[in-house]
Amino acid sequence: MRKKKIWISYWKTQKQGRIMVYLCLAVFIITFFLYQLPMEGSLYGGFICLCLAGALEVRNFLRYKNRCEEIGRMKEEVSYEIQEFPETEDELELRYQNVIRFLIEDKTLQDLSKEKKYKEMTEYYTTWVHQIKTPIAAMRLLLKEDTEQNREVLMELFKIEQYVDMVLQYVRLEAKGSDYQIRQYDLDAIVRQSIRKYARLFISKKIALEYKGTDIKVVTDEKWLSFVVDQILSNALKYTKKGKIQIYLLNEKKKELVIEDTGIGIAAQDLPRVFESSFTGYNGREDKRATGIGLYLCKRIMGQLSHTIRIESELGKGTRVILGLNTISLEYE
Repeated sequence: MRKKKIWISYWKTQKQGRIMVYLCLAVFIITFFLYQLPMEGSLYGGFICLCLAGALEVRNFLRYKNRCEEIGRMKEEVSYEIQEFPETEDELELRYQNVIRFLIEDKTLQDLSKEKKYKEMTEYYTTWVHQIKTPIAAMRLLLKEDTEQNREVLMELFKIEQYVDMVLQYVRLEAKGSDYQIRQYDLDAIVRQSIRKYARLFISKKIALEYKGTDIKVVTDEKWLSFVVDQILSNALKYTKKGKIQIYLLNEKKKELVIEDTGIGIAAQDLPRVFESSFTGYNGREDKRATGIGLYLCKRIMGQLSHTIRIESELGKGTRVILGLNTISLEYE
């Protein structure tokens, strides 16, 4: 099928040259006829011309076919590095190759410029995050006294830290070669770390927590998976006014960790889009502070860690987030 396409393409591109050969052959035959030359001589001469034309046609087709196949291989191994183009004696084709070389060089320069700007932006935001965290830490020290007012201020500081961390993780995630450290970790330690982080919020909102612990080991990056668990717990607490939050293993073999709440739930029409960047849906319209970035980051991170994430929810009854922690294509130390 592929050879047939090449032949059809060749037939169309060489149409003018073929017409010229046929015209020359016709002139040759007519000349022999007008001068009443012997028929045998005319046929013999015409036959030689046809053989030469056929041989030339086969040679040109094979060269055309080889060039098409070489370009096809270049397409399969496409990159923005300058490659060796097929040799050509056609001035027009040579000019096309020069244009392509120029475009490749221009694209390479643009990519280098973008990479440099992105690196500068990443460094700026990283510095900004660390500078913001310094006064937050200082304010925590000033609010050591356990009063109602101080507890409220500390909760607001905790939320600010969450948003700051989200900005930092967003920038780092977009960077090439994010700092993943893939090892085998104790899942229970990661979950308990997140629970301790949100303990004050559980107490202040009077939300019950059910978690029995697990001895499962997972191949992952501790920092990035902790961020995902933090985000899911944060959302569960944000949208649960009363009731409880459960953390348990749904399927030990598949290493599916579930974080389930009795919150307001997610509208059915919003479920397919919850992992889209900046999508807030019905809940976001109710909560003006929602950014729609948290779940988007979770989806991206879980994908890069070779994990899965899915959400089941019913409006008014609660939400279940299932984290599939089996790894498919990760190498670890």
